[in-house]
Amino acid sequence: MLYWLTELQAYFGPLNLFRYITFRAAAATGTGLFFVFFFGPNIITALRVKQGKGQPIREDGPQSHLLTKKGTPTMGGLMILAGLIVATILWANPRSAYMWIVLFVTVGFGAIGFYDDYLKVTKQSHKGFSGKARLACEFAIAILACYFMMCASATPPINSVADLVNAFKSPFVADAPATRLAVPFVNGYIIDLHWLFPLFGALVIVGAGNSVNLTDGLDGLAIVPVMIAAGTFGAIAYVAGNILLARYLGINFVSGTGELAVMLGALIGAGLGFLWFNAPPAQIFMGDTGSLALGGLLGTVAVAVKHEFVLLIVGGLFVVEALSVIVQVASFKLTGKRVFRMAPIHHHFEQKGWKEPQIVIRFWIISFVLALIGLSTLKVR
Repeated sequence: MLYWLTELQAYFGPLNLFRYITFRAAAATGTGLFFVFFFGPNIITALRVKQGKGQPIREDGPQSHLLTKKGTPTMGGLMILAGLIVATILWANPRSAYMWIVLFVTVGFGAIGFYDDYLKVTKQSHKGFSGKARLACEFAIAILACYFMMCASATPPINSVADLVNAFKSPFVADAPATRLAVPFVNGYIIDLHWLFPLFGALVIVGAGNSVNLTDGLDGLAIVPVMIAAGTFGAIAYVAGNILLARYLGINFVSGTGELAVMLGALIGAGLGFLWFNAPPAQIFMGDTGSLALGGLLGTVAVAVKHEFVLLIVGGLFVVEALSVIVQVASFKLTGKRVFRMAPIHHHFEQKGWKEPQIVIRFWIISFVLALIGLSTLKVR
């Protein structure tokens, strides 16, 4: 919580730097990267010793995975979350209610993913946490987070810890600023969801978490698109939290969301550190611990900055991965036939003969292009 050093700027002028979100976002990126890069080897060694045989590989998946990925430890998301949390708490302004809300979802989803990974490793089975129970827990966390957003957006600016606590004690307000849904490419068109906001927001958060989870199937496939999306939403959060920039671009101004750029910077740094160990051939897998938490984080940020529809564009790769599974399951149940050779769709391309690095790098390129399209929504309206 180095932001408090700004109170000493009268005695030492350079401490004024800590007021700038851009400076702290860059510092959080470096902190997250250093933390994961420095502690990563010890974490991997500890997980390998604890897990023994590593993550169980699905026998109905690509046969090559039984040879190339067997014995690789999972729960690597612990590395990312540790670096992310340390860097965020160190550099973000603790007065931002949105920072704590997003951290709440990230840790909550990470705990669900950790339990799922734990069951898979201990039972040496790809079947972990009950699907219905898992979704119920996710929705409970997401709906609570949306409630907190409504409370935070309906209260005066937060200038102290007491104000932060009072924000979460505020009455449930159905017409709070958080309930307004903005439509991209259209200037000034707002839909107020009122009491439907918690359900809608929860659908976005849970959908994002599980979509990233489905994407995490090849070495490095999920983490780079997550970082690209984080960079994109870091820019959006910075703009949405700045009243002058928000008015200039004609987007919703959401006070306090600028601090989310610091958290997303921490995610990029921690993600880069993790990629060092997750690059093919991976020394560790992210696991549900990481993928579910990071997807939930992105979804929560999108809801907080009122760019839920933009998440569909920026996270288009995750959407396609999730849709490929839905289509495959629905088609097989209704007709007995499969649309894809294997789902999620990255396995379809593996079955067609594409090499793993080809799939991963091409999907990275797609994510980058989608991020550019998503950023264009800030001005094209």
